[in-house]
Amino acid sequence: MHAQPINTHYWKTDLMTSENERAPKLFIRQATAKDVPAILSLTRRVYLDMPTYSDDMIRGQISHFPAGQFVAVYEEKVVGYCATFMISGDIALHPHTWREITGDGFATRHDQHGDYLYGMEVCVDPSCRGMKIGQRFYNERKKLCIEKRLKGIVFGGRIPGLRRRIKKVGTPEAYLELVKEKKLNDQVLSFQLRNEFEIIGVLRDYLLSDKESMGHAAHMVWYNPRINHDEQAPKIQRGRLPEMVRIATIQYQQRKVSSFEEFTKNVRYFVDVVADYKADFAVFPELFTLQLLSIENKPLSPQDAIRVLTEYTEPFKEMMSELAVKFNVNIIGGSHPTMQENGDVLNICYVFLRDGAIHQQAKIHPTPNERYWWNIKGGSELDMIMTDCGPIGVLICYDSEFPEPARHLVNQGAQILFVPFCTDERQSYLRVRYCAQARAVENQCFVALAGNVGNLPGVENMDVQYAQSCILTPCDFPFARDGIAADTTPNVETLALADVRLASLVSARNSGTVQNLKDRRFDLYSIKWHKE
Repeated sequence: MHAQPINTHYWKTDLMTSENERAPKLFIRQATAKDVPAILSLTRRVYLDMPTYSDDMIRGQISHFPAGQFVAVYEEKVVGYCATFMISGDIALHPHTWREITGDGFATRHDQHGDYLYGMEVCVDPSCRGMKIGQRFYNERKKLCIEKRLKGIVFGGRIPGLRRRIKKVGTPEAYLELVKEKKLNDQVLSFQLRNEFEIIGVLRDYLLSDKESMGHAAHMVWYNPRINHDEQAPKIQRGRLPEMVRIATIQYQQRKVSSFEEFTKNVRYFVDVVADYKADFAVFPELFTLQLLSIENKPLSPQDAIRVLTEYTEPFKEMMSELAVKFNVNIIGGSHPTMQENGDVLNICYVFLRDGAIHQQAKIHPTPNERYWWNIKGGSELDMIMTDCGPIGVLICYDSEFPEPARHLVNQGAQILFVPFCTDERQSYLRVRYCAQARAVENQCFVALAGNVGNLPGVENMDVQYAQSCILTPCDFPFARDGIAADTTPNVETLALADVRLASLVSARNSGTVQNLKDRRFDLYSIKWHKE
């Protein structure tokens, strides 16, 4: 049963290790025997007009191949299930029925020596459609396939649009071809094609109880790009490798807005766009929420501006977290001035992970203007943040101009540093840009910058903006020639995307032309962080 057609890992040990976090809303983990009643209930909600599993079947699937069964948990409730097993390509790549290949639903055909992963089930609670849970499950399957060095993934995919169009198209084969050519859309098959699966045929009488698909299925395969396939295997699609991390940096235009809803619409647009490009991270600029002050439509004193802006803190956090979960993107939320209990104002970057967790990082070094206009104080803690794509760190604008904070984050394990910035003219921008490039070289890490463009005439200290957002790399052979993975046209609203390979950092740090991290003179100097 391949229903509605995910890329987050569940970092259990890090869930409640910091006051900056809260328990994740949505995460993926391996299924256990304790999940059987919840999975059974889920399948009954999904398959209203089809026979579903028994609890014995689900226990069998988990017992035969524990590593291949996943559940999606949202607000402590199981809302998705993904079942797989290993099998020989001699069986999986030839005609078969669902009952035959799954051992009547128990996954008894699991073969620990099999060379393909077979996808026997993906289902998502109807109330959670649109949260990209299916996407996350498919990404987990690809990771599992690569980890086990299997040749690929095979399954029989539902084609629920077939029944209502069969008179028009004539045959299942013709229907598949029209969907492949994008002349027709099938809610399941089109999703699978977007996820780099290929159609290798029609599985006739695959699952007779699937009336919408007339019992048939699309025979689908994804070939592991890490494996050399023989010449007779179908051509491998050149998609993004799962070990790559895709970063989107958003060059955001400051403009007047009439309401918080209009601001939300602008932000949502960019998150939606980067989600279409399957970005893992989206980074917004520093202080981009100052746009909210234009709602007042009148000049405000610096003190009144800060007071008004802090009233948007909780709605802003709620809105951004919902977007991160819904669009399956980790969002580096620029920065937002936030009032503390003691009355101090900190310039805080909130990091919204796609599992629902929220982290925060205060700016350590306020600029002279921030201190003068808004009386912003500097934070005293700088912590690495663990994500599903590895450890990251945040340096807000001016923080990137000091080498010690970046080194402190990299010492904690950060591999990508995000630098939301806000600069008024080119010299200011270049200070941030050149220092960020230095941080990438000396720490052998990736650095992503995002800045504002446009202007807010009625907002003090936001008169004009200059930005050329970019994604920077170390300067060595595994990376971009100029140490620039991507950059933008200056001073226009746009975004830039780049794939970065974390394994290249490991290679550079251990066997690069220069090895800055390894060659440090620990006998002469070190970074020691003094917390209050």
